[in-house]
Amino acid sequence: MNTHSWIASANGHPDFPLHNLPLGIFSYGGEAPRGGVAIGDRVLDLGAAVAAGAFDGDARTAADIASASTLNAFFALGSGPRQALRAALLNLLSEHSHQQARLESALYPQADCQMHLPAQVGDYTDFYVGIHHATNIGKLFRPDNPLLPNYKYVPVAYHGRASTLNVSGTHVKRPNGQTLPAGASQPVFGPCQRLDYELEMGVWIGPGNAQGEPIGIADAPGHIAGLCLLNDWSARDIQAWEYQPLGPFLSKSFATTLSPWVVTAEALKPFRCAQPPRPDGDPQPLAYLLDEQDQQWGALDIELEVLLLTPAMRAVGARAQRVGLSNTQHMYWTLAQMITHHSANGCGLRPGDLLGTGTLSGPEPGQYGSLLEITEGGTRPLKLANGEERRFLLDGDEVILRARCHAHGVPSIGFGECRGRVG
Repeated sequence: MNTHSWIASANGHPDFPLHNLPLGIFSYGGEAPRGGVAIGDRVLDLGAAVAAGAFDGDARTAADIASASTLNAFFALGSGPRQALRAALLNLLSEHSHQQARLESALYPQADCQMHLPAQVGDYTDFYVGIHHATNIGKLFRPDNPLLPNYKYVPVAYHGRASTLNVSGTHVKRPNGQTLPAGASQPVFGPCQRLDYELEMGVWIGPGNAQGEPIGIADAPGHIAGLCLLNDWSARDIQAWEYQPLGPFLSKSFATTLSPWVVTAEALKPFRCAQPPRPDGDPQPLAYLLDEQDQQWGALDIELEVLLLTPAMRAVGARAQRVGLSNTQHMYWTLAQMITHHSANGCGLRPGDLLGTGTLSGPEPGQYGSLLEITEGGTRPLKLANGEERRFLLDGDEVILRARCHAHGVPSIGFGECRGRVG
């Protein structure tokens, strides 16, 4: 396996070495947004590379479609054209390539580029597949019955709000809503006081299905175009008042932040692994959700990290502090099971639709993916290294999500950052 590129910054890059090649939408110098590929600290302009004659055949067609202002049409192509483009890019950007002179002018510094949402999202659905998060939250509200019985049969989800999806770096405004103060009999309206983050992965849908034609579990992986990081900002005090009987509404629909690069299913293939066995006594998935191949290779080993940067840290030039470290192996349901269940009633999924996994906490303190868990509902403040404390987020706080994939014998890859500052 050739792991080196003629682009020096790609060699040893923590996120974007040669064998990642994630796609995204960027703009440079006020020009129109268009498709690009992250390689080291550079962005390869796909449209410029096509114009330079760098691609031919199926790869040229795929690159041309991926160079548009959104990746929806590229996602619709499915895995074949995506694989053709990846193979061509690996050849063009490897250290043995003879295309360096042709491609130099199509490369831009990432630091000078503005990133945009990768696709126009028609629908966004947020799942709840992190069983440790679900159990921890359940204990706060239902100590005697933390996990409702349907959880181990149904990949639970709710319909989110696509209009408030934001790319990394977008500031988050503290939302207003109704809350019920402690001891009060009537709610008040005003700004959220218990603002929280949620550590999640986002799943970009590829070809999708026609309405009325469910996606079978064996076919579901073919509808995964790629993954990103996702922060589902949550107003916990608004949520506590509004969520019964129909679930989250204003507490979730004000902002969701995404990392800008789509790490493709092909790049993630070396990091696939077996779905962890269910604990003794747990039911097996119903037949429509159970596939041997998915159980053997449908999980992913991705390390997930949450960091917090407060205004006080920023003022003295201090680094952000890690407040959580988890892994996608804590998912109770696989990505394929999420897709299959979503479409089981005939619901149509379209290219560029987005699924959130739900908060992916681990079983131990230090592995939690939200402040609600870390602070036990705000009763035990998080103590930071500089002496500050947090029960929930304050104005000026910045939440940073990161993700890394590691496997023996292959280069590690990352997702870039998913950042959002309150205020």
